[in-house]
Amino acid sequence: MIENRNTILAVILSGLVLIAWQYFYNIPTMEKQRAAQQAELAQKQAANPATPATTTPGANQPTPAAPGQQAGAPATAAPVQSRTTAIAAGPRVKIDTPSISGSIALTGGRIDDVALVKYRETVDPKSPAIELFSPSGTKEPFYAEFGFVPAAGATTKMPDKDTVWKQEGAGSLTPTTPVTLTWNNGQGLTFKRTISIDDKYLFTIKDDVSNVGDAPVTLYPFGLISRHGTPHVSGYYILHEGLIGVLGDQGLQEYGYKKMDDTKAVEFKVTNAWMGITDKYWAATLLPSPKANVQARFSSNLVGTLRTYQTDYLLDPMTIAIGGTASTATSLFAGAKESATVDAYDKQLGLNKFDRLIDWGWFYFITKPMFWAIDWFFHIFGNFGVAILAVTVLVKLIFFPLANKSYASMAKMKAVQPQLAALKDKYPDDKMKQQQEMMEIYKKEKINPIAGCLPILIQIPVFFSLYKVLFVTIEMRHAPFFGWIKDLSAPDPTNLFNLFGLFAFDPTQLPVLGYYLHLGIWPIIMGITMWFQMKLNPTPPDPTQKMIFDWMPLIFTFMLAGFPAGLVIYWAWNNLLSVLQQSYIMKKNGAKIELFDNVKSTFAGSKKTT
Repeated sequence: MIENRNTILAVILSGLVLIAWQYFYNIPTMEKQRAAQQAELAQKQAANPATPATTTPGANQPTPAAPGQQAGAPATAAPVQSRTTAIAAGPRVKIDTPSISGSIALTGGRIDDVALVKYRETVDPKSPAIELFSPSGTKEPFYAEFGFVPAAGATTKMPDKDTVWKQEGAGSLTPTTPVTLTWNNGQGLTFKRTISIDDKYLFTIKDDVSNVGDAPVTLYPFGLISRHGTPHVSGYYILHEGLIGVLGDQGLQEYGYKKMDDTKAVEFKVTNAWMGITDKYWAATLLPSPKANVQARFSSNLVGTLRTYQTDYLLDPMTIAIGGTASTATSLFAGAKESATVDAYDKQLGLNKFDRLIDWGWFYFITKPMFWAIDWFFHIFGNFGVAILAVTVLVKLIFFPLANKSYASMAKMKAVQPQLAALKDKYPDDKMKQQQEMMEIYKKEKINPIAGCLPILIQIPVFFSLYKVLFVTIEMRHAPFFGWIKDLSAPDPTNLFNLFGLFAFDPTQLPVLGYYLHLGIWPIIMGITMWFQMKLNPTPPDPTQKMIFDWMPLIFTFMLAGFPAGLVIYWAWNNLLSVLQQSYIMKKNGAKIELFDNVKSTFAGSKKTT
């Protein structure tokens, strides 16, 4: 009965791992490749894409249209411009900070040109900087815009996407020099916008409106982030990319692009909210005052032939009396999702769980401390790979009492193997009697027959939390280890099937089987260490269970070959530590360490079979 239970448990655990790998990794990867191919084909077919338009914030509320075309309005066909051409098409204010380069368009007052100078497209430091925002007319417009909506029925002229603002003075936007833009609507209203930026990724936009007209004016402040064209996403179930926000008491809201296409639009009336659009490592978010009443919206619209995604908000109205002035201020985050930076903004601005901008997942209470530990060791050793090795040792120490108990039970189980074997000889035809006597032996020796599974079960949450950290945190992006590992967040670049680069071809490009023909040096090391760990354990008496454990290292080797190198290095190092720990505990409990005997018998059995 116990043997059957162990067999069933081993089969279930192996099946769960295989299913999880297929569902969370293999299928999303193939879907990602298919989506990329479809997107490339669509781009080739779209010879003259339409110029994107901005959807009106609060379009479904009793307020008139904001600047720009209405949702769904046909756009004027225009050829796609290069980023350089689009930026040079009109007057701009340069942005120059240690983290951001770019510009603000004086036409429309949009923040639509942002590049992240600390991050590059590849591991090559000379590769282009990451481009976050891009102006209208380019291949993939992405920008932030702020302004006002007049009261229902009013004909007050508002600044829109065609408004040309005037810069007061000269100079660039830097952390120490804000810029001021002004515009007069010719009807008694003067708009004055002051934009400042810190040395990271936070823009602060302050609008002052003065009224020298002949009547009071009521205006609704708005902010929006608009993205045109469906972005390429990683396609992994464990990672959210798309529209995101923490919206008051409605909590975290995540809408992927496909979900948004199906939903069309969703609205929220809340306080203490922020909202935006996120990629894996980068994001742009609107940060209105936490005390403001916010009418927020996520939307997806088909403008001409181009899909447009937008998150926006509308605030309570402000009335400017004759001869009076009114002000409103908001913030914009546009940059890299650095954990320390995001946490600092959360505290500095009093935001509502802004740290959830990073997709820590449902088990963030495990994942985030895991990242903190790795980051702490990184600041000591200066290498994230070494930090992962150090955290593995720390985890081993934390769970040592539990693992010690588990391995001690396994050592006792190994010690009673002769007695269990004698039961089969004593009761060859009575399985029930064998099980009863076996349970008596276990009870007498205080052995837990399933204790050997505990070390594996302990590893599972640690494994997935580390996988999440490697996968979603920008700190791990392009983080090198030693030797050929230049990026711990990417798979081992070597491959057994081209003899580690001896032959100049990529076996992963072969049809059908190509995806599975990626087996680097570190996955092989991991498989060998796992095999040694398996051989340290007592040989399972049940043939089915033995077969499962014999094949498990090979299965895991191929499974983990496409995972981030940092995760594979962790698993290999953990296996080695487990072998040392288990050997020590077994020796301490008087059990013979039969690692080399088991290895020898494996090869002897193979020769005999041959």
